[in-house]
Amino acid sequence: MNERIHAHLKRADGYRYDVTFDELPGVKLTTDEPVPVGKGEGVSAAMMLSSAVGHCLTSSLLFCMEKSRAKVKDLATEVELVMERNQKTRWRVKEIKVIMKPLVDIIDAEKLERCKAIFQDFCIVSASIREGIKIDVEVEK
Repeated sequence: MNERIHAHLKRADGYRYDVTFDELPGVKLTTDEPVPVGKGEGVSAAMMLSSAVGHCLTSSLLFCMEKSRAKVKDLATEVELVMERNQKTRWRVKEIKVIMKPLVDIIDAEKLERCKAIFQDFCIVSASIREGIKIDVEVEK
């Protein structure tokens, strides 16, 4: 795994951007703000945050189960990101609710319980959000 990830955003038009990553040559993601600010022609930053949290937690649980030599027949995750306005009327993420639905045989139920107790600590994204992430912003001329 890389210790750094490099994302590049290039404005396509309006609030729509093409996003590329040094680590995935040839892969392009389209982002946009929802209507009425943007046209809703791509995923929004809040959507990416919700999917990042869900993906990371789901992968952490799956990794724990595989390390425990448990078979996961199916694994689905639902993420609900709730936004609300703060005192300055700015939109903020209030909470993120994650519901995970692993399907395992009864023989692996004990392993699932063990993993449920520890997997969250291994999710880079949700653990970092909980601890707070330092963000340095520079606007060049």
